Amino acid sequence: MTKIKLDDKLYDASSLTTGARNLAEALKALEVRIQEANNMIAILTKAKRAYIADLKTEMLSAKAGLDFTSD
Repeated sequence: MTKIKLDDKLYDASSLTTGARNLAEALKALEVRIQEANNMIAILTKAKRAYIADLKTEMLSAKAGLDFTSD
């Protein structure tokens, strides 16, 4: 028996109309897409921080005349 939670209340999916079940499935798919988007934001934020760190290292190297890179 599948349950659907809305506003902290559980509903039995089998008691819903076909239209309501379709909307519940669409909502579930949307929640998955939102989570995927949040995961992508986390990945892009991490990449941004890495680029900023690399840029700071590059700028410090240029200013000091020394190579601080690990390559």
